[in-house]
Amino acid sequence: MSQAADASTGERALRLRFIATICAGSFLLFLVQPMVARMALPRLGGAPAVWNSAMVVYQALLLGGYAYAHWLGRFSGRVQAGIHLFLFIAAALTLPVGLTASLPSPDANPIFWVPYLLLTSIGPVFFVVAAQAPLMQRWFTLSGGGDPYPLYAASNIGSFGGLIAYPLVLEPLLPVAIQSQLWSAGYLFVLGLVALSAFLMPKAAALSPPTVQETTPPDWSIVGRWIVLAAVPSGLMLSTSLHLTTDIVAMPLLWVLPLGLYLLSFSAAFATDRRLADFCRRFAPFVILMAACSAFMDSTRFPFSFALLTLVNLFVVSVTLHSEMFARRPHPEHLTRFYLAMSVGGVIGGIFCAILAPLIFDWTYEHPILIIAAALLLTPRAIFESSQKLLDGPNSRAVAAAIALAALLAAVAAGGMLSDHTPSYVQTVSIVVIIGAAVAVLGKRWLFASCLACLMLTLNGWQKIGLSTQPGMMTRSYFGVYSVRNNGEDTRFLVHGTTVHGVQNLAPSRQTQPTSYYAPRSGIGLAMTAAPMLYGPAARIDIVGLGAGTLACYAKPGQQWKFYEIDPAIVEIAADPKRFTFLSNCLPDARMIIGDARLTLAAAPSNVADVLAIDAFSSDAVPMHLLTAEAFATYRRHIAPNGLLMVHISNRFLDLEPVLAAIAKQGWASAARDYDPTEAERNLNYSHSLWIAFSPDQQVIDRLAASSPADKWRPIGARRDFKAWTDDHASILSILKPYKRDQ
Repeated sequence: MSQAADASTGERALRLRFIATICAGSFLLFLVQPMVARMALPRLGGAPAVWNSAMVVYQALLLGGYAYAHWLGRFSGRVQAGIHLFLFIAAALTLPVGLTASLPSPDANPIFWVPYLLLTSIGPVFFVVAAQAPLMQRWFTLSGGGDPYPLYAASNIGSFGGLIAYPLVLEPLLPVAIQSQLWSAGYLFVLGLVALSAFLMPKAAALSPPTVQETTPPDWSIVGRWIVLAAVPSGLMLSTSLHLTTDIVAMPLLWVLPLGLYLLSFSAAFATDRRLADFCRRFAPFVILMAACSAFMDSTRFPFSFALLTLVNLFVVSVTLHSEMFARRPHPEHLTRFYLAMSVGGVIGGIFCAILAPLIFDWTYEHPILIIAAALLLTPRAIFESSQKLLDGPNSRAVAAAIALAALLAAVAAGGMLSDHTPSYVQTVSIVVIIGAAVAVLGKRWLFASCLACLMLTLNGWQKIGLSTQPGMMTRSYFGVYSVRNNGEDTRFLVHGTTVHGVQNLAPSRQTQPTSYYAPRSGIGLAMTAAPMLYGPAARIDIVGLGAGTLACYAKPGQQWKFYEIDPAIVEIAADPKRFTFLSNCLPDARMIIGDARLTLAAAPSNVADVLAIDAFSSDAVPMHLLTAEAFATYRRHIAPNGLLMVHISNRFLDLEPVLAAIAKQGWASAARDYDPTEAERNLNYSHSLWIAFSPDQQVIDRLAASSPADKWRPIGARRDFKAWTDDHASILSILKPYKRDQ
């Protein structure tokens, strides 16, 4: 009895030691991802695609780590330990973790620059720690620990903890420099745990060469299945991240939510307790059905509801498909091969979403494609016995063809393909028919997926495809997806995400009229009108953020205008008179400077602008690096000693005014202009806006306010003890606000 008790205690201690080692490594691995992305903001900006590019790098390094762990399996335990500890110590020479000193040129292609920066900055330490989970599971088996697969669930709990700890604890409380030091200390701690596991490895396992495999290695069909099952959730994670960070805000909290849920799905799928996994597998078809309903829908009305549905779909699909992988897991002898295949699938999903999709599609079609792919990978489970009998009966092909044809005809009818004006009730009936067909054929994955495709087409899919077929109406670049839409014959919109970036009235008499956030009585409208009075007829005006080119119609003869725009696609859209005519009508020879605002302004000579306008926010995703003390130091150097800086901070989700109020305390005179259009002005497509005016000279602010006495300026709303953002320390948790649709 005593020996049995001792053995049980020893097994428990062994398991706890390996769990601690794996969890600590995974915690560090996924803590460093948002931390380094946050470090990169001042250099690379806050475009959602930057995070997706970073994720591809992380997945590639993870693949490298898993391949390395698989390669080590050919050696004895002692040799494995020696090689791994040597690399661990060698990688430690690159600490403290941080970015390399080199800066990109203003026109550098981010598709290549982002991976280069991240690989050279954290490649060595990330690679070594990435091998942690599969290698420690192998050592666990060598040490007599039994089934190693449940340890992978523990690994992903540690990963999730690292992700959540960053936006909720580290980012709000600590500067980036201290974050780096703490992470480096954690790395040395994990090194100690790995060394302990190597030292305590049983001598027989440490000295013996690997045994000849007693089980048959999985064939390529099984390996291919693992890869596909891993690729779809990985792609969904990135497409979900793109949606959230484009339509809401680019911040670590929203970066990590999809990745965190993706990691937790492994914990649920690989857990000994199968209840959560079985629950997700049972209800996955219905969740996918709801996700299909929203795949092409505009999330403007209910952005958080759409975001929640997207996240739920990601988690449920990931748990379901990862559970399919777990059910097909090999003998522990082939453990590293299994994880290597999983990592290959993750990289394929990442490459598809982050690299191939922006090149292939002009809209985010990868998201609905991945939803359909998930449906095709589900294990069929019919819920109606009668429909299952029909689908399995002697006339199964005819029944399946009839159902598929009915769903397709319903989608065609609802899409207006049979008539120019489809009544609303036709669409409603079509949706009901397609959903009913989808539920009836749950036992047949191809039929179910076909019904999902028809449902997507019915719910705004036809419209999206229609825009894609019209030249110039849909444009996709590294920085976003833009659509040009007409509202009847009178108005044209430039839309990015769920935010309107430009509006043009198409009536000939009103085509040069500034609209939207740039209305004549808005803060920027008043500033541009006052520019000749403030700086004379040859005023130098620089604009960061082109949009549809609306501000160009404030230009006066003799003025010198420059536009700074990060995305060449926007320049192409604004300069094309077939899409918008602000530039062609008002400022056809406008100078365009392509590149990130901070980098291009930093490279420009000093005191070259009288007015500098910052309007570079992508949808409601805020590039934090444009609102730091260092950024404003660049702006101050760029403008004349009596220059005027205008900053647009209208936002549905964030109260940015305290951020700028804290900046204003650093030697700026300032004032805020809230503009709420009247009903008549709204009919002219004028929009609510909030602009903040800054100047090193108080007299400039006073003269701006006096130029239009009827349009009131006010002091900036400050918040006690609110510290100015810096490149080293910034957090948006304290400035979140309730969502307001009309903004």
